[in-house]
Amino acid sequence: MSSIINVERKTKETDIQLSLNIKGKQLLEIDTGLAFFDHMLTQLAMHSGWDLKLIASGDIEVDDHHLIEDVAICLGQAFSQAWRAEKSIKRYGQRLLPMDATLIMVAVDVCGRSYSVCDLPFTREQVGNIATEMWKHFFYSFAINAQISLHIKAEYFDNNHHLIEAAFKAVAFALKEALQENPLDNSSKGIL
Repeated sequence: MSSIINVERKTKETDIQLSLNIKGKQLLEIDTGLAFFDHMLTQLAMHSGWDLKLIASGDIEVDDHHLIEDVAICLGQAFSQAWRAEKSIKRYGQRLLPMDATLIMVAVDVCGRSYSVCDLPFTREQVGNIATEMWKHFFYSFAINAQISLHIKAEYFDNNHHLIEAAFKAVAFALKEALQENPLDNSSKGIL
């Protein structure tokens, strides 16, 4: 069983306490003060099979940027520590995920090299009182701090809520696959 990783971040803009177990039982306690963000983080953690406790506050009266970015940083840092503690992982994961008329493709390489490509062509500026530009920034900040390569592409969609939710669910399933135990070498270099 994986260990619990704790990350805290306190700045003038945010205050975050996060606890992550990537081999959990879907024990979730998530409160960021942004209900739609909580909903998306719940999808990510639940479909990944994680335990996630996240209590976060921030200057959301200014806007949503600082809180979402800092949560992504903390979650990425915790995930990086967690996957590196695993003895041997599959490394690659992918998911083609439908959600009604939306189809999302996600591919991930849990490899120690940070990269993110996120193609989510929103047709609204906000969903759930959160700027849609923040979702690309969330995934970028998470991937950079998790030290993974994360690619997200919308094949098509007709609903912005479903576009975001399908992306979070697809990322969850891709990460879950990448973290599966693998007794074989996963790099010709001998190390990730």
